[in-house]
Amino acid sequence: MKNRNKTFLAMTLPVIIIFFCFHTIPLFSGFYYSLTNSKGFGVYNFIGLRNYVKLFQNIKVLNSYIFTLKFAVVTTIIVNVISMILALGLNSKIHFKSTLRGLYFIPNILGGLIVGYIFNFLFTFVVPAMAQKIGISALSSSILGNTKTAWIGIVICVAWQSVAFNTIIYISGLQTIPQDVYEASAIDGADGWKCFWKITFPLIAPFFTINMVLCMRNFLMVFDQIMSLTSGGPAESTTSISMLIYKDGLTGNQFGLQCANSVIYFIIIVAISAFQLKVLTKREVQL
Repeated sequence: MKNRNKTFLAMTLPVIIIFFCFHTIPLFSGFYYSLTNSKGFGVYNFIGLRNYVKLFQNIKVLNSYIFTLKFAVVTTIIVNVISMILALGLNSKIHFKSTLRGLYFIPNILGGLIVGYIFNFLFTFVVPAMAQKIGISALSSSILGNTKTAWIGIVICVAWQSVAFNTIIYISGLQTIPQDVYEASAIDGADGWKCFWKITFPLIAPFFTINMVLCMRNFLMVFDQIMSLTSGGPAESTTSISMLIYKDGLTGNQFGLQCANSVIYFIIIVAISAFQLKVLTKREVQL
């Protein structure tokens, strides 16, 4: 028994040390620097909570929070609706089911920057050229160059890449439902929509919770696709919180201020995730 405990300790201790070094220490370091006027280099002074006060007075920061929350909510809804539809289709009795699942999962393998650059090319050159030939004036110029439509391009790009992972989770949930349940519902006369809403969806509620929480968290931290699509433009209309922290914290001599922003950002993400888990898990019990 002692040897077994030593083995478990030897397996877990390195992971704990790595987590502490690369997660816990940077977290506390960031909080410390948020209380200073550090520029990321040179000398700095302790200024208390002044950075936190500045954050709520900075319209640029407030706009980035509004954009990020709007983007995260819209993309989470779109991704989960499309993923659910694809999962239902790929879980049905169709030919080449395994091949199609593999094809749909390919976007998830690609890096966010790579996907962003591909969509940048499509939105900048391919879509406008096709729109001009067809005669659609609204798409004759790149949507990424318009402050009102640039965020839609980012939503399309991120949703296209994110659907794959969520679809796999929903498929795994659908496969846990016994076939006997559907046979019994068919005998009772339940049609397709009623069967989904009363049987399928309640039984995969835990998988729905997982997808909703992971989507919201990941989209709140969106960075790669924005970097490759718009770099936060035009006119900073698509500057997410992560992008703002990166640009102003590392290249804008606002290291201390953006560390404070990171702390607030971390608290908001944890709070939203905890709220989602509380509401959605309660719904699972009710179902």
